[in-house]
Amino acid sequence: MSTSSPLIEVRNLSTAFGTHVVHNRVDLEIRRGEIVGLVGGSGTGKSVLLNTIIGLRRPDAGEIYFNGRALGEMSERDRARLEARWGVLFQGGALFSALTVRENVMAPMREHTQLPRSLMAELADMKIALTGLGPEAATKFPSELSGGMRKRAGLARALALDPDILFLDEPTAGLDPIGAAAFDDLILELRNALGLTVFLVTHDLDTLYAICDRVAVLAEKRCIAVAPIEELLQHDHPWIQEYFRGPRGRAAAQAQEG
Repeated sequence: MSTSSPLIEVRNLSTAFGTHVVHNRVDLEIRRGEIVGLVGGSGTGKSVLLNTIIGLRRPDAGEIYFNGRALGEMSERDRARLEARWGVLFQGGALFSALTVRENVMAPMREHTQLPRSLMAELADMKIALTGLGPEAATKFPSELSGGMRKRAGLARALALDPDILFLDEPTAGLDPIGAAAFDDLILELRNALGLTVFLVTHDLDTLYAICDRVAVLAEKRCIAVAPIEELLQHDHPWIQEYFRGPRGRAAAQAQEG
């Protein structure tokens, strides 16, 4: 479970595309060992915020800190070392189509380590097993996998370097309810077993109720609330009320209670 010490701090972050401002002075803390979900309406910049945190785009203002160190002040070498401690699962898994699952999981190891290929293959198979895939999946190509299996293969690659934190972008999108619930359970099991911190972008209310310790809400170009769902239900912002107390929100709450 989480502690009070932040692993990642977002401070006064602003992003824009030309004259279109997406974020204006966003503040957010992600504590060690917790699972934080990020929600918001269409166009609020959920994936943009995720991509900014992991360095795929630079903020127009503000700073991001990891373990108290400002990412913008790091050398390229230090930043590369830091990124090796992050695991990222993009929508759809984002696997290399010409590589097998085992080769996909080995890719971060080849980039960041000098391990013998035989050891990388052995470690890759361990990560594949950790995500619930059978050993036969290792030699398959992404096109030979179901959507749920591709998600798990992408997760295995995200775990390749034993990261401190996992970043997940819509991890259950495209999965049927049973597959989505199984993936939620897997994330929770991995967090508990490995002590991971998890930051995920999602619109899946079942995921929010099932595994998230806190939920961050993007609205009005900023993070208007970060709290457990029980506290968010008392928030008077119209979007929060509509989202969590609407029909789907009530159904997710009832499912969790049942």
